Amino acid sequence: MSEVIYLSNVRLSFPHIATPQITKKDDGTEKASYNAEFIMAPNDPGFAKFWQVVNAMAVEKWKEHAQAVLQMVQTDRKKRCYGNGAEKINNKTMKVYEGYDGGVFITAGRDRMPQIIDAAGTPIDAANVMACQAEARKMYGGCYVNAAVKPWLQDNKFGKGVRCDFIAIQFARDGEPFGEGAIDVSGMFGAAAAAPAAAAPWAPQPAMPAPPFAQPAAPATPSWM
Repeated sequence: MSEVIYLSNVRLSFPHIATPQITKKDDGTEKASYNAEFIMAPNDPGFAKFWQVVNAMAVEKWKEHAQAVLQMVQTDRKKRCYGNGAEKINNKTMKVYEGYDGGVFITAGRDRMPQIIDAAGTPIDAANVMACQAEARKMYGGCYVNAAVKPWLQDNKFGKGVRCDFIAIQFARDGEPFGEGAIDVSGMFGAAAAAPAAAAPWAPQPAMPAPPFAQPAAPATPSWM
C-alpha cells in the first residue's frame, strides 16, 4: 500500500507554500516549516484513504496495541495531524474558523518546500524561486487545490502520534477567500497632485542663513554608557 495520499479538489487553509513559517521553539531557536491545512467533507475519498493508511501503519508498528494507541492519540489534539472541523477554534473569537465547520482537515508540513505543480501537471524546479513564488501566490486560504501528503507515525521521547509530510500541491480552482479578503479602498483616493517643477540649475538660489557665532559644546558621554 502506498503511503502517499492524493487529495483532490480540497480547500486550502493557512498556507505556507513557497515561503516558510518561522516559529520559535521552547529553547529559543527558530524553526522553519512549509505547511498547510486541507479541508474536505468527512466522506471525502482522500480522507478515507488517509485513515486506511494510518490504520495499516499503526497495526504494523504497534501490533495488538494499535487501536489503544490511536485512541490515545485521538484524545490529544497536539498528537495528531488530522481532526474534525469543529475543533478548529479561533482563540480570539472562540468561534470555529471559517470553512471548517462540518468538515474534516489534515495538517501537513515539513522543513523543505513541497513540489509545486503547475496547471499542466509539471513540477516547477525548486531552484526557480521566482516561478515557485508566482505559482504559490495563486493559492490562498479558501481556494481549492490538489495535494499529495504522506502520513507517518511518531514514536520517540516526545510520545506517540500521527503526523503528515507535505509532499506536493497544485492549484485547482478559485474559492471564496477566508476572512475579509483584499479590501478595496480605491474610492478613498483621487488623482495625485503633480509635483512642482524643479528650479533650473542657473536660477538664483536663496542665501543660506549665516551660521551662529558659537555652537554649544556637546554634552560629555557618561562613563556608564
